[in-house]
Amino acid sequence: MTTLYSNQTSNVRKTWFLMTGFLLLIVAIGFVLTLVYGNSSFLYFAIVFSLLTNIGAYWFSDKLVLSMANAKKIESKNDYPEFWNTMENLCITAGLPMPALYIIDDPAPNAFATGRNKDHAVVAVTTGLLPLLTKSELEGVLAHELSHIGNKDMLVQTVVVVFAGMISIIANMAFHISSIGGKDGEKKNPVLMIIGIVAIILAPVVATIIKLAISREREFLADATGALITRYPDGLASALQKISNFHQPMRVQNNTIAHLFISDPTGINDETEAREHEEVSFVQKMFMTHPPVQERIDALMGKKNS
Repeated sequence: MTTLYSNQTSNVRKTWFLMTGFLLLIVAIGFVLTLVYGNSSFLYFAIVFSLLTNIGAYWFSDKLVLSMANAKKIESKNDYPEFWNTMENLCITAGLPMPALYIIDDPAPNAFATGRNKDHAVVAVTTGLLPLLTKSELEGVLAHELSHIGNKDMLVQTVVVVFAGMISIIANMAFHISSIGGKDGEKKNPVLMIIGIVAIILAPVVATIIKLAISREREFLADATGALITRYPDGLASALQKISNFHQPMRVQNNTIAHLFISDPTGINDETEAREHEEVSFVQKMFMTHPPVQERIDALMGKKNS
C-alpha cells in the first residue's frame, strides 16, 4: 500500500540516482574529450571554476533569489498575521526555526523557499496566494515550503547546479579548443572527432534534463513531507488545484529561479498540461520544472507511487 512515508523514501532514492547520473556524465565527457584532444587540463580548470562560482551562489542564494523575485521582508506579524501565525505553528510541529517571511506583490498565487540552511531560511508568498486559500490549504503550501528547508533542497539544488555548470563549461571550452585545433601536424581520429563534437552538443542538453528531473523529484518529496507535517494531504492537494487553475503567469518572471516556486511562475507547465486537455507526454515532462499537477495530487492522495 502506498503511503506518504514510502513516497518520501522513494523520492530520496530517485534523487541520489539522478545525481549519480550527473557524476557519471561528467566522467564520461572528460574521458571522451581527453581521448579526442589529448589534454585534460581544461577539465580540471572547469571543475575548480564551477565549484568556486556555485559555492558563492549558494552562500548568497537568498539575497539573489529575493532580488530576482522582487520580494519584500515582512517586519511585523501584524502586517500579515495569518501568514505569520500559520508559519509559527508549522515550525513548532516540524521542529524547524522560524524562517524570515517575505511578500511578493503579485496577483498570481505562488510561494517559494530559499536560503543556504535552516538557520538562514526564507519563505516568500505572493499577495495573490493568501486570499485565495483556506486555512488548511495555506498550511499545506507553507508546510511544503518548510519541507524544502528541512530536506536541505537548497544544498541539493546547489550540487546539481555545480554539476550542470561543470558540464556546460567543459562543453564550451571543448568547442573553442576544437575550433582552434590541436598541435601542428597532429592527426586526429575522425571517429573520435565526431564523438567529441556530438558530446559537446548533447552534454548541456542531457545536463539540463537531469537537472529538471531532480527538481521534479524534490517537488514530489516536498509534497509528501509537507503532508506529513500537516497530517492532512487534502489541504495541499486542494491548494495545488487552485493554484494551477490560475493560468495567469507572475508579473516578475525569471527562468533561473522558476524551479524554486511551488508552481511554475511562467505558466508554461500549466499551458502544457491544459493544451487540448491532452495527457502530458514523456518528452514534455523531461523539460518541465515541476511535475504535472495531477500527478502531484494523485501522489498526495495515494493514487500513484511517484
